[in-house]
Amino acid sequence: MKKALSRQHFWSLTVTGTVAFFAFWYLARALHFSPPQFLPMPHEVLFKLIELMDKPFAGATLPEHMAASLKRFGMGFGLAALVGIPLGLSMGWFRMLDDVITPIFDGVRFIAPVAWVPFAALWFGTGIGGPTLIIFAGAFPPCLINAYRGARNVEVRFLEAASMLGAGSFKTITEVLFPAAVPSIIAGLRIGAGLGWLSLVGAELIVASSGMGNLIVRAQSALATDTVMVGMIAIGAIGVVIDILIRRLEKLLLKHRNA
Repeated sequence: MKKALSRQHFWSLTVTGTVAFFAFWYLARALHFSPPQFLPMPHEVLFKLIELMDKPFAGATLPEHMAASLKRFGMGFGLAALVGIPLGLSMGWFRMLDDVITPIFDGVRFIAPVAWVPFAALWFGTGIGGPTLIIFAGAFPPCLINAYRGARNVEVRFLEAASMLGAGSFKTITEVLFPAAVPSIIAGLRIGAGLGWLSLVGAELIVASSGMGNLIVRAQSALATDTVMVGMIAIGAIGVVIDILIRRLEKLLLKHRNA
């Protein structure tokens, strides 16, 4: 069995990997692997990031583009969680509901979120509804599937105890299935958040006039590679923060469940 890395060893490896990455980046430029306009230096990207914090590009500053993306993501992902989790738990409890929804869901969930772009553009134009629909299409299936699996894997003795105590369907779902399925639900939220965030960026490339995806495509059209890289870094950083927040939510829920 492998030993876990100490905190000091972990950070030393992290710093070493980061330094090696930037060293290779500088070396690639020094050896002219790519023209300067297509591969800016790391410090040039940093300077551009600082500049975009208060200088508009494509009609907005970097924080404003980030805020627009997060607003769309919050609506789409929040709707996916609010619909997917209760529906998944209910499908795990009510056999008839499972039989009715599963055939339709199994067909729809294999449609890639980007395939909804034409409908989003036709129905909502460049408004907030289009990206919200696409984010929902990406985040909804993992939320439902993991809630369903969590409900189906609850130990029978818990369900029998709830039944003996006279708990109805609503109480069983909220006080037995949901607490027991929390780890599976959180896993679904993490997967759904990742897919939803990726879907958002793809949607903004086509059906949005602001946001991180729009920033990148406008920068690509202007051959502003440093701005493209700033957008990519911001997208990755926001994704990491979202995942950290969901993991903290998991800790709070598990702490409350075990209290």
